[in-house]
Amino acid sequence: MTVQDVFSIKGRGTVVTGRIESGTIAVGNEIRIQGKSSSKTAVVSGVEVLRKVTSQAQAGDDAGILLKDIGKEDVQSGDILTGSELDFSWKP
Repeated sequence: MTVQDVFSIKGRGTVVTGRIESGTIAVGNEIRIQGKSSSKTAVVSGVEVLRKVTSQAQAGDDAGILLKDIGKEDVQSGDILTGSELDFSWKP
C-alpha cells in the first residue's frame, strides 16, 4: 500500500490511508513502513474501510490503518507499507 495521507487521532495513534494493492492487512499484523531512506516496523492496531471499523482490508480497498507506537512524524505520504517479512527495494 502506498501511503496517501497521514494523520493523528488524539488518544488513539497515527492513521495512514491508501489503497491496498495486493494481499490483505489485518489487526495484529506486523508491517514494514518503507521510506526512501529508511524503514521501520509497526503493528496494525485498527483497520477501517468505507468509514466502518473492520478486522481486515484486502486488495482494492481504500483503507485507514491505525498503527501502534508510530508517530505522525515517522511516516509520510509516498511511503510504502508491506508485510514485515517481504523484501522491498525502493524504486522511485
